[in-house]
Amino acid sequence: MAFILIVEDDERVSELLRRGLAENGFIADAAYDGLTGKKLALQNPYDLVITDVALPKMDGLELCKALRQSKPNLPIIMLTALGTTDDKVEGFDAGADDYLVKPFEMRELLARIRVLLKRAQTAVMPQGDMLQYADLKLNLNTKTAERNGIAINLTPKEFKLLSYMLQHAGRVLSRIEIAEKVWDTHFDTGTNFIDVYINYLRKKVDKDFEPKLIHTRPGMGFVLMKPDNA
Repeated sequence: MAFILIVEDDERVSELLRRGLAENGFIADAAYDGLTGKKLALQNPYDLVITDVALPKMDGLELCKALRQSKPNLPIIMLTALGTTDDKVEGFDAGADDYLVKPFEMRELLARIRVLLKRAQTAVMPQGDMLQYADLKLNLNTKTAERNGIAINLTPKEFKLLSYMLQHAGRVLSRIEIAEKVWDTHFDTGTNFIDVYINYLRKKVDKDFEPKLIHTRPGMGFVLMKPDNA
């Protein structure tokens, strides 16, 4: 029976969420501002946090960043009325594991919760603590990256995306696969947040280095590989 924290300043919405979770076998606490949510989340062993973005005292993005520092493995779902690509990228950069745009159906939220809880319960560290391709290295323990000995500063989502690409170097990865494996969500063709993150990685991993490692396959997806003549 999972223990969930709801951080939502609209008490009506918060109560609807709490009831919906209770009806499906979850135990839920509620906080109505970001500071209270942070205090509760740090004091109690929650299995997952659901937080709105627009909150009094501390917004959901700042709350998410704060929780990531103290509880890096705590699953976080962000709720918001805004659904543009930039909004989603900002939420993921803050450390959210998933992003749900209001209004949404309870069954969709429940599905997202179950995916994140299952992932948290079955997560294991890959054998060895390093991933390497060409001169690009990722340390899975310290969550650091470097290329040709030069440190590369990555956000949590950038690190996760690059890790997945390194683990599947040489294979073309579709946007659908990346969405499901890296974001644990279904790809929304109405937004281009995956392309945005690929561009972020290119600027950090390829812009100042040779050879270029991240390539686009039009109509198919993206691949991490060295050119044949490199």
